[in-house]
Amino acid sequence: MHFTLQKRNKTWMPAINFSIVGLMVYIMACPASSMDVLVHNQIDVLNGTMVRIQCIFTSCYKMDVNKFAMNWTYQENTNKTEEMFMTYKKGMMPLRTDRFSDRVQFVGNLEKNDLSITLSDVQLSDKGIYNCYVRNPPDRIQGHGIINMFVVTELPPPRDSTIAVAIGASVGGALALLILSMVVVKCIRRHKKQELISDEQKMEEEGKLDAEGGTEEGTKKAFLPEDV
Repeated sequence: MHFTLQKRNKTWMPAINFSIVGLMVYIMACPASSMDVLVHNQIDVLNGTMVRIQCIFTSCYKMDVNKFAMNWTYQENTNKTEEMFMTYKKGMMPLRTDRFSDRVQFVGNLEKNDLSITLSDVQLSDKGIYNCYVRNPPDRIQGHGIINMFVVTELPPPRDSTIAVAIGASVGGALALLILSMVVVKCIRRHKKQELISDEQKMEEEGKLDAEGGTEEGTKKAFLPEDV
């Protein structure tokens, strides 16, 4: 079985962290013949800065340096040919390209299944698709992580969490008030219904008593002696 895990949220770089606990849980419950590659699906990078492009793989098998292989490639878009700029075959080998020159460095840790790289002095032309391919025999299926990188000229304004908290508190308060109002209305209706039932029961009892009284009086009159 093979599937690729990717972070779906946008991430401003640098500042990417993966959950070590999640990796440990996966490794403990790892199915046979399975490899997963964990990457950020999309990253936004400020022009002129350095970015860490992270790629971590999980496998049920320990890495054999004589069989393990990986490649980093770049595409301008899905219609363009991939350009390989880093590979591993019994050793990490950065490939010098006209696009990146010597701006790419391997900063991962093979012992921790970390294949991350850094790209320094990011340019607007670096926007595109970065592919992280992993093969770790005896896993039969090649792992593949896809990162869409966008280069921006300015960072977005900071988000004010206070507003979000205030809105959340207001909505929560309104919901609580609505629920309380509904409960009060329901209790009032139930109380009125009980009072109405009680009044009806009293009227029925009084009617029964009146009927019984009338019957007794009629009986007494029926047995009174007639005047001679």
